Parts: sequence; structure tokens; C-alpha cells
Amino acid sequence: MIRAIVTDIEGTTGSITFVHEVLFPYARRHLGAFLRRHHQEAAVARQLEAIREEAAEPDADLERLIAILEGWIQEDRKATSLKALQGMVWEAGYQAGDFTGHVYPDAAEALTRWQAAGCELYVYSSGSVQAQRLLFGHSDLGDLTPLFAGYFDTTTGPKREAESYTRIVEAIGRAPEEILFLSDVVAELDAARAAGLATCQLVREPGMTTGEHPLAASFDEVSVEEVNSDEVSSDTLNLDQARFASGGIDVRR
Repeated sequence: MIRAIVTDIEGTTGSITFVHEVLFPYARRHLGAFLRRHHQEAAVARQLEAIREEAAEPDADLERLIAILEGWIQEDRKATSLKALQGMVWEAGYQAGDFTGHVYPDAAEALTRWQAAGCELYVYSSGSVQAQRLLFGHSDLGDLTPLFAGYFDTTTGPKREAESYTRIVEAIGRAPEEILFLSDVVAELDAARAAGLATCQLVREPGMTTGEHPLAASFDEVSVEEVNSDEVSSDTLNLDQARFASGGIDVRR
């Protein structure tokens, strides 16, 4: 029985285009000005020091750091310090009403239904925990953060490594086979399955690469019972009849 669900964001709960056509360009346009205004604040200064270390440029001044970050954004580098700074820029954008976070209606409806049935919900994304909370807190459909018991980002580990999912299992406090991981990326699903989790691939766009995992075109088609069995197909189950054990831990951070 599935008692907890961990979901990816891009291509799973929301559109990939929102991240690449709205969030990333916004951060690229505003990051420099944001850092020039806030670089002396402790939270920002810590990230800038981490960037100096990762770039192996301990003497880099502010303008050089901005150039490094702009390069990392261009190449879509999964640097934790960059993600943290992007989250700060996006927070300003969300609060200003410049955009709202895209969430598919079927995702919001299913997550609400599963949580009401007692299932623990978590997010695991390459975006920072801060960015995750901002997206769901300022979504097109309102504040969805009350749905989630916790969030995981790249500080837990890379999304394509099984050890990362083992850490998530330990944090949640459930048996791995009681946890379902949802993503659109085969390599992530492979890593989760290697750690013993149940898996389901969201295939929202035609022509997507698929692997040996149950498939769903939307959250309405996600099977939540016995999905970890190798014999299970991607047939839809009646989610309204699913029953979950309540309880669990809160790993919010």
C-alpha cells in the first residue's frame, strides 16, 4: 500500500515551459540588480562565498560573480548556491505579482484528494526548497503549501542517484515500497526504483522518452495501489476508493 507520495515539479505537477520561459528568464534579467542591492545581506553573502568556492575563484568580486552566475543560468547548471539565489529573486517576483506558479489542475485535484485520504505528500525537485514553496504558495490555483509534509532539493543529493532516494526514505520514515515517486524523467525514476520506491512516469507531451515504469498522462491516471509490483500495468485505478494510513513525520525545513 502506498502511504507517501514524492513528486517532481517540472513536467510533472507543472509545465516545463513555465520554468524555462518564465522563471529562468526572470532570474537572468533581475539577478544582477538583485545582487548589487543585497550582496551584503548575510543570506546572500553566504551563497556568493559558496560560488567563489565552487568556481575556484576565491578572489572574485561581485561583478565577476554575477558573470559566473549568468553563465551557469545559461548552461542550466544545477548548482545549489545558484538555485538558492534564483529563489530569492523569484520570491521578489512572486510577491510583486509579476507571475504565478504553474500547476496543472489535475495535479492539484489529485494531491488534494490524496492528502485528504491520509497520504503524506512531499516534493523533490532540483529547484531549491525555497523555490518549491514559492511556486506552490503562489500558484495559479492559490496556496497549495498546506498539502505538503516536506520538501527535498539537491542538498539531499542528485536526482539521478539512488542514494538520494534512500536519504528521502530515511527522512520520511516509511518503507521504500510504501513510497511512490512521480516524475517525467526516466533516469530519476530508475534511481528511485533502485532505492526500492514505487514509480510512475508522467507523460504529458507526445514523443517523450519512456522507460520500464507505469505510465500516466495526468495525475488522474496515477495508480496508487500495488504499483511497485513488476507485474503492474499503467491501468488507472479508482483513486476515490484508495485508502491510506494517516500519520507520519514532518520534515519541513
